[in-house]
Amino acid sequence: MKISSKVLNMAPSGIRAFFDLVIGMKDVISLGVGEPDFVTPWHIRESGIYAVEKGYTSYTSNKGLMELRKAISKFLKNKHGLDYDPEDEILITVGVSEGYDLAIRAMVERGDKVIVPEPYYVAYGPIVDLSGGKAVYLRTKAEDGFKLRPEDLLATCDKGTIAMVLNYPNNPTGAAYTRKELLAIADIAKKKDITVISDEVYEDLTYDGKHTAFPTLPGMRERTIYLNGFSKAYAMTGWRIAYAAGPKEIIAAMTKVHQYTMLCASIISQMAAMEAMRNGGRAVAEMTREYRRRREYLISRLNEMGLSCHKPEGAFYAFPSIKSSGLSSMDFAHRLLKEEKVAVVPGTAFGASGEGYVRMCYAASFDNIREAMSRIERFLCRM
Repeated sequence: MKISSKVLNMAPSGIRAFFDLVIGMKDVISLGVGEPDFVTPWHIRESGIYAVEKGYTSYTSNKGLMELRKAISKFLKNKHGLDYDPEDEILITVGVSEGYDLAIRAMVERGDKVIVPEPYYVAYGPIVDLSGGKAVYLRTKAEDGFKLRPEDLLATCDKGTIAMVLNYPNNPTGAAYTRKELLAIADIAKKKDITVISDEVYEDLTYDGKHTAFPTLPGMRERTIYLNGFSKAYAMTGWRIAYAAGPKEIIAAMTKVHQYTMLCASIISQMAAMEAMRNGGRAVAEMTREYRRRREYLISRLNEMGLSCHKPEGAFYAFPSIKSSGLSSMDFAHRLLKEEKVAVVPGTAFGASGEGYVRMCYAASFDNIREAMSRIERFLCRM
């Protein structure tokens, strides 16, 4: 049976490959997969249950329930001052990952270049490659807070560049951007006539400063595909529900791909998402406060151990340097799992520039984080 050479040559997800090692192991503390340890708030779960009981088990419009799209439109208007027509500028997707895939496939032709800042979420580059485009990786550095430097972005853009990915707060580093920093990126996007795919799924988990939505910047609404969803802030990962917003031409193109692949998002998940939009704010605030508490403890302990780590400004990840251990990222993660039963993700899962780092997710209970830090300290003392 023939298999595509692109797929054969594609490495599996570094996150999932490592997570598979954990399955079946006893007494492992996982700081690996980026999933909230909270369950979906009860009133949101209840809305999904009621949807089933009331017989909401059918397909919806390819674009998603109009009621949900209207709720999202109202939400974006109230929160960011953004105007998106729910009829043709908002598309409900099966997670932000599908939204990103749709955006790439709707835009990219063979040989087109898409800039992907490193370290990056594992799907960004491979999806560009599968579409026939070329992912151009742009390294960010710890000394810059893992943020793009405008001069590096400008130097990377060439006539073949059609788009760039921007993810903030960032997975895996937790880096976020100020409005001033985003304006510098926006100026380059306009100068070089490129589209920005802005993945802001962690925006509600911003701890320091105020989150600025990229399409709110001058001249950027018409050249931004804004991606967001419910997985992280509302602890709804398994519901697989998100949305894309942008100019009607690109949303129409994305919908074409969507209708031939996913068809529509689950109606049950869409009903739950409507409840999250209406009444989920308090639960999001409570979870964010707890993530902040965990962040403060985790970063303090890591730096005390000699694992230098910048303070993440958002999301629920730390990206400490493990260079002082003398081990590679992969060796560090494997030995830590084997010897102390703590699971972290090697930094190389997020691109070559992740060598010398590991990702630790603090969407784990405070007690588990405390015990994990003790085990890591014990591990380092044997180095």
